[in-house]
Amino acid sequence: MGVVVVAAGSGTRLGAERPKAFVELSGMTLLEHALRGVVATAGVDEVIVVVPADLVAGAEAVAAPMTGPTGPTLQVVPGGAERTDSVAAGLAALSGAVRIVLVHDAARCLTPVVVFERVLEALDGGAAGAVPGVPVVDTIKVIDGEGLVTGTPSRDSLRAVQTPQGFRREVLEQAHACAVAATDDAALVEALGHPVLVVEGDHRSLKITTPEDLERAERLLRLTAG
Repeated sequence: MGVVVVAAGSGTRLGAERPKAFVELSGMTLLEHALRGVVATAGVDEVIVVVPADLVAGAEAVAAPMTGPTGPTLQVVPGGAERTDSVAAGLAALSGAVRIVLVHDAARCLTPVVVFERVLEALDGGAAGAVPGVPVVDTIKVIDGEGLVTGTPSRDSLRAVQTPQGFRREVLEQAHACAVAATDDAALVEALGHPVLVVEGDHRSLKITTPEDLERAERLLRLTAG
C-alpha cells in the first residue's frame, strides 16, 4: 500500500514566508507531523511526498528521518501547477507493486491513525474508494448566479470531507487520466461512476489554511499532550 502526501501548497493564506508544509507547529513542520501519522499506519509500504520543485532537497532532509530503518520507503518528487498534477506525479512515482493508494494532505497534519485505518478497512471490504467525513453543523444554502437561494439541503445528507482519501490504484489512475477539474480525488473517481464510501472522520483532521487554523492546531496539541 502506498501513500501520496501532497505538500505543494504555497501557504499564502497562512501568511507564511515559506510553503505551508514547512511552517512549524509546536517545534515541528506540518510535513513532519503529517508523516508521523502516515508511517504509524500498519501496512504502509511506500510514501511519496510531493513538494514544489525547488524544495525537493529540503523536503528530503526533513522527511527521510521520519521512516527509520524498518519503516516504509520514502521518496520526494516535484509537484505540478495544480493539486491534480501533484497527485498524478505522486502516483507515477509509486512502484508497480502498489495496488491501494491513499492520498493525504500535509495540511491535515494532525489526522490520527484511526482515520487511516477506517479508510483502509473500507477498501479491504471491497470499496473502490473511501474518504473520511464529518457531519456539517451549519445550515447550507444553494444559490444561483445572482446570489438567490435555490435550495436548502438537509444536513443529514451532508459531510465535510477530509483526507486521507483511499482508492484502488487502477481506479484512481483512470480518474486522473480523464483530466476532469475537481477539488479532490474523490470527485474525479465519482465522475467515472465509481461509488465512494464515506467513513467516520475526526475533528483533529482540520486543514491548516489560515493563522487561526494554526492556533487551533496548537491548542489541540496542548490538549493531547495534557
